[in-house]
Amino acid sequence: MAARRSPTEQRSRVETRSKGKEEPSAKSQILMDQKKATSLRTTTSTARSCPALRAALEGPRDSPACSTMDSPAYKTVVALGRFKVRRLQTRPAKKPSRGEDSGPQPPAPGGSGQSEEGGSLSAPPDYETTIDASPCYEFYAHSVPPGRVRKSRPSLEVLRNAENGEVFPEVPDPGVPNSKVTDDDPEAAASVAEPVRFGWVTGVMIRCMLNIWGVILYLRLPWITAQAGIGLTWLIILMSALVTTVTGLSISAISTNGKVKAGGTYFLISRSLGPELGGSIGLLFSFANAVAVAMHVVGFAETVRDLLLEFDVVMTDPTNDIRIVGVITVTVLMGIAVAGMEWEAKAQVVFFLVIMVSFINYFVGTLLPGTEEKMSKGYFSYKGDIFMENLGPDWRGESSSFFTMFSIFFPSATGILAGANISGDLKDPAVAIPKGTLLAIFWTTLSYLAVSATIGSCVLRDASGSMNDTLGSLNATGDCLGLGCHYGWNFSSCIQTGTCEHGMANNYQTMSMVSGFSPLITAGIFAATLSSALACLVSAPKVFQCLCQDRLYPFIGFFAKGYGKNNEPLRGYALTFVLATAFILIAELNTIAPIISNFFLCSYALINFSCFHATITNSPGWRPTFRYFSKWSALFGAVISVVIMFLLTWWAALIVVGIILVSVAYVSYKKPAVNWGSSVQAGTYNMALSYSVNLTEVEDHVKNFRPQCLVLTGPPSFRPALVDFVSAFTKGVSLMICGNVVGPQDVPGVSDSDEHIKWLNARKVRSFYTVITAEDLCSGARSLMQVSGLGRLKPNTVVLGYKQNWQTDSPQNLQRYVAIIHDAFDCRAGVCVLRMKEGIDVSRTVRAYVNPMFQDPEAALQWDRQRRESSASTGSAVRVVGAEEHMETLFQSNQKKKCLDVYWLFDDGGLTLLIPYLLTRRKRWSRCKVRVFISSQLANAEEQREEIQLLLAKFRLGFNEVVVLPDIAWKPEESSQKEFEDLLAPYRLNEGQRDPEAVEALKKEAPWKVSDEDLQIYKKKSEQQIRLHEILQENSRNSALVVMSLPVVRKGACPSALYMAWLEILSRDLRPPIAFIRGNQQDALTFYCQ
Repeated sequence: MAARRSPTEQRSRVETRSKGKEEPSAKSQILMDQKKATSLRTTTSTARSCPALRAALEGPRDSPACSTMDSPAYKTVVALGRFKVRRLQTRPAKKPSRGEDSGPQPPAPGGSGQSEEGGSLSAPPDYETTIDASPCYEFYAHSVPPGRVRKSRPSLEVLRNAENGEVFPEVPDPGVPNSKVTDDDPEAAASVAEPVRFGWVTGVMIRCMLNIWGVILYLRLPWITAQAGIGLTWLIILMSALVTTVTGLSISAISTNGKVKAGGTYFLISRSLGPELGGSIGLLFSFANAVAVAMHVVGFAETVRDLLLEFDVVMTDPTNDIRIVGVITVTVLMGIAVAGMEWEAKAQVVFFLVIMVSFINYFVGTLLPGTEEKMSKGYFSYKGDIFMENLGPDWRGESSSFFTMFSIFFPSATGILAGANISGDLKDPAVAIPKGTLLAIFWTTLSYLAVSATIGSCVLRDASGSMNDTLGSLNATGDCLGLGCHYGWNFSSCIQTGTCEHGMANNYQTMSMVSGFSPLITAGIFAATLSSALACLVSAPKVFQCLCQDRLYPFIGFFAKGYGKNNEPLRGYALTFVLATAFILIAELNTIAPIISNFFLCSYALINFSCFHATITNSPGWRPTFRYFSKWSALFGAVISVVIMFLLTWWAALIVVGIILVSVAYVSYKKPAVNWGSSVQAGTYNMALSYSVNLTEVEDHVKNFRPQCLVLTGPPSFRPALVDFVSAFTKGVSLMICGNVVGPQDVPGVSDSDEHIKWLNARKVRSFYTVITAEDLCSGARSLMQVSGLGRLKPNTVVLGYKQNWQTDSPQNLQRYVAIIHDAFDCRAGVCVLRMKEGIDVSRTVRAYVNPMFQDPEAALQWDRQRRESSASTGSAVRVVGAEEHMETLFQSNQKKKCLDVYWLFDDGGLTLLIPYLLTRRKRWSRCKVRVFISSQLANAEEQREEIQLLLAKFRLGFNEVVVLPDIAWKPEESSQKEFEDLLAPYRLNEGQRDPEAVEALKKEAPWKVSDEDLQIYKKKSEQQIRLHEILQENSRNSALVVMSLPVVRKGACPSALYMAWLEILSRDLRPPIAFIRGNQQDALTFYCQ
């Protein structure tokens, strides 16, 4: 019988051994589990084939020998140790009453007992001790419905290091109101207000159709037909339909590539092309929709003004009447929009029905015979000769042309984005946007073609409207001009003088005259203009609100706030109202329409380019469910949109492009902290990969040599001066990699790497960061040298900070430090060692308090482990922290006109000269005077100086001052010699005090020790370093930076203590930073062209 455990232990695992038994080892436990699994499979198979055995196995369900699963949906049939036969219940387990002692029942988080929506449960794993989670939708969703609790996938750290019995709570979704409400609290769940959501018909198709059927259809399409003729008008309509259809396909593809949120066109473009282009198009599209409100309201006001004129009613004058009516209308529409999306949707349905009735009324009117009044205005029903007459163009006015008519008509096709602009209010945007948008384009294009063809077959271009302009006889044409002469009407006088007030070319209300009942056309005009204006009035604030929430631009965050269950942008409505009112005051439809054409065309171009770019980048994340599109059609749509922009109004197109370039430059400079997985990121990866592969096929050339640096910074914030020094000559020039070597017990997580990268980015350092685990610094640095980089983008220079504590640190660490320099030379890399008087490492140790109540569930495990390992019970922890992001180092300050001294004592290929040259290209170092110091004999000092000056001139480095140091071979002063000997004293081998065998053994055990033989061999080199120290103190005490050739010795021949003593004596008590540089003895500079 299994021992009964506490309820807490029952939640986490099932007892696998009886009391008093010894805990089996890990290997024996695995063997036991395998045997039990084999036995269990045999038992289970037999039970399935034999009903009697199955019934026996099921037995009494409440037997104490049967351990109950955590999940109530599974019933344990029989238990064999940790293995069980379980049966899935047909209905959820009954909740125990208050009196029953049922024990704790909550499932293990993230484990097999995790319940799904609707009560079904994921199949549990075979082992009850696992907290592995079955696949779950909510693990991938960024938010959950109101009233639900967001589930969290257990991290790898939790899976690998969780102690037996540990339970991790589910994470409430911070982005969802009342996310702590559970399914067991239906009253609280019901209290959460559900926002209004629309389907593809009312949300997209009707909305798009209403926005397309705007003022242009009723008031300008007959006039455009008169100007361009039926043939070219059809071409204009089909060209517009082609652009909108291709754009509709691209919208459909983008909107089905993941969950679409609020923001419409801005959201689609910004999440596809990134914040740079997305932000600019968000501004333009919001502005275009605000102006479109004015265009449609002005169309409505023109109709009202014409009605008033028919009854001889004038408020002030015709132009001001348009302004008055327009302002009143936009105020009423503002009230409807502010009332909420539900009221706005109801109003749109009413408008749609009115337009349908007006269409029926118009087409019925074209079939009716013309009355005398209608014929005086140019209507004669369907006539073949009228159709042929109106088939070709008849341009009126100096500015009339095909593209002028196109610019006036095209805004009527821009309504295809009306549905996408309210993407946040759709039930399923991925279904609604493609279906509704494409059907709206199809039906509206048919209606435009039908209206153009029918009105062009029924109405003359010019008519007087006078009942007295009839001919006495149909055959008495005489000097009569125009096609009306064939039908008994003489409009010659007004045609000759250009004073005709009726006909398609003169009267914007032609459709109303043709219809069977003109008030219905007026109602249709009202419905079309008001619905389009209302749609734009809703679209502009919602797009702008999404843009403001992303905070890409300054001073617009005020408009990000939403109100109510639909998060209505009331502040955005107010801004749109102000802009629309301003453009309504223009009161001229033909002036307003071309203004917004370029804005919408630019939006279409970027939408199509988004689709094309996302396709050609081959990103695995580009998986649209809408398949009926082509990357080439998307590219065609983008190109044709740009071409049309410039053909319509070239100066307006230039203004739009200029606005986009300025906004792109601003966002690129500010680099907002957003990551949307855009296709630009995928394209950047593709380009980098392609160029890296192509670079491997190109042989290195000295003209293209760049110091590609591996900087052993540790955590970059610990050594900011070292980072800034290398960044000063590599930024925008070459590769920089910050390397960190950690011990096996201190492996940092991904979050630590992200923090270091953020620190580098905050300081505008263009560098990679890599971390490696090793037993010691030397082996880790060697591994970094071997594996860092990609193809030709591999480090050729190793940069490290000077070991300031080499005299107090262990001799083994000293030996490893010098070994890094030798390893770098073994890897054919140059070496740079930077020393600063105050030191390189600015890290400090602090004691931080961590409150476990504020830890997230995934960090709870790590915190608990640290708490158990810590001797203190207060939750305090010791941390090592580095410099702040804004800390300024010497290499970030302006050096003004100080000297930059280069001691080019040994030829290393030119790296010692190249790095100072790259420094002087920076603004902070550009005013520094570079002095090159060389060694020479006194006899030929002038000759040597001229030779080096000539060489520097051929190198074109701009270094003009060369200083010869003939005294470098002089004996150093005794005080300096004594200082050097004191440095070496702790590391002397002292052979005279030991026998030869002990000396040889000590040399092997402590290779860093300096023998008398070593001092004799390197006596001249040591004296040279001591003398250089005196020269540096004399010449470079006040310099901005000293660059010195790094001494090189045979590997394994020079003790590490002696080598470090040279570097120490060279740089001791030197105020400016000193960089010891030695190239790999291969050319880094050349004065040849090939």
